[in-house]
Amino acid sequence: MVVAESGEDVAVHAEPPDPDVLEIDPTSRYIMYNEVLGKGAFKTVYKAFDELNGIEVAWNQVRIEEVLQKPEDLERLYSEVRLLKSLKHSNIVRFYNSWIDDKKKTINIITELFTSGSLRQYRKKHKKVDMKAVKSWARQILTGLVYLHSHDPPIIHRDLKCDNIFINGNQGEVKIGDLGLATVLEQSNAKSVIGTPEFMAPELYDENYNELVDIYSFGMCMLEMVTFEYPYSECRNSAQIYKKVSSGIKPAALSKVNDQEMKLFIEKCLVPAPQRLSAKELLIDPFLQANGSAKSRPFALPDIVMPKIGAFGDRCLMSEAPASTWNRPSSLDLGSDSELPVIKFLDNSLGIEVRRANKGHIFLLKGEGNDENSVSLILRIADQNDRVRNIHFLFFLDSDTALSVSSEMVEQLELADQNDVFIAELIDLLLLNLIPGWKPCVSIDHLVPPNRRRTSRDHQYSQGHGV
Repeated sequence: MVVAESGEDVAVHAEPPDPDVLEIDPTSRYIMYNEVLGKGAFKTVYKAFDELNGIEVAWNQVRIEEVLQKPEDLERLYSEVRLLKSLKHSNIVRFYNSWIDDKKKTINIITELFTSGSLRQYRKKHKKVDMKAVKSWARQILTGLVYLHSHDPPIIHRDLKCDNIFINGNQGEVKIGDLGLATVLEQSNAKSVIGTPEFMAPELYDENYNELVDIYSFGMCMLEMVTFEYPYSECRNSAQIYKKVSSGIKPAALSKVNDQEMKLFIEKCLVPAPQRLSAKELLIDPFLQANGSAKSRPFALPDIVMPKIGAFGDRCLMSEAPASTWNRPSSLDLGSDSELPVIKFLDNSLGIEVRRANKGHIFLLKGEGNDENSVSLILRIADQNDRVRNIHFLFFLDSDTALSVSSEMVEQLELADQNDVFIAELIDLLLLNLIPGWKPCVSIDHLVPPNRRRTSRDHQYSQGHGV
């Protein structure tokens, strides 16, 4: 029999354990049930029970090794957790407790439980809804955003979507969830970009943004609520979404919104950042008033359309940056394509950087082992005007070749002015220096002096990855 104290009460758990119970927290206060409420890239959410207060809660569990790559990531997580605990608002999911399980290598966070699930799940279940209810949800979401954005500095969600907004269907109560956690987890992963491409404001790609990115995402949430369709579901991958967003092309789903007042309200949220209204301003918009001019009527909507994912595009994202974000390598001359690449082993990391000039552009490829089966790569291309394109992608060692990846990259991201063989040479050259025994698919002998074809990094990588 296991006995543990929690507050003034004593919880007693008989052995053998209940098969429906997966885990008990160190204080024996929280019990995790064998019922998954949701699963994402970084975490799994289980139904749980708070024995002290006698209420059901949500147990969010994250595997540490998947999200914490550096010591500072852990400190950033602690900082975010402290912030989340301090937030108290009727339209923000309540954060109760958290701890790290060193033995199981997990981060555990206890939050408020919503019986009806996410707003996306709720809308999928209930195909007809009165416009009055949609307006009520919108007002509650905006009220939560006003609270967050009123902090100094403003608290920015960065990943607002219907999957992260939760509802108690019996009361019509809506709350914003997954606040901050997604940001911390994704920032700690070099291969990841904050947010969900379908809901990301264009300025978020350039990393020069403010709280108004949440207003753009709110507009996309409204669009999903009235069409049941993920924005940009006509796109096959993240790269295509980025192209449309950066070009100012609105999602096709917007044309399916028949209510013109709703459509105009959504469009107000999707305008460029300088013209975008704040959450406080949108709250007083005539459309959202309970007695607004829109007719109060139920409307039926089409089935949900999931976004289409391509083989390469779903693990690749391209962004553009101004000259200020780029430090031109002094060792390379744009006018000289014949120079040997510059290979650099990065300090305090198992990463490698390869630099090379071609056709008036400077290419910088950084790579680091993601796990034993993949490498995280970032390719930066700078032109003569110092405009920079950043391409983040994963390279799978067991299935990819440098040429197949570079060819698809050139085609999907419209890098027509670049040679796919040239990019393939860069990738193979980096992998040759990073991965023990790597066999290039293109000839790179002309790029590698004999004394550089086997490096000390082979030994370092083997030790770091258990090869």
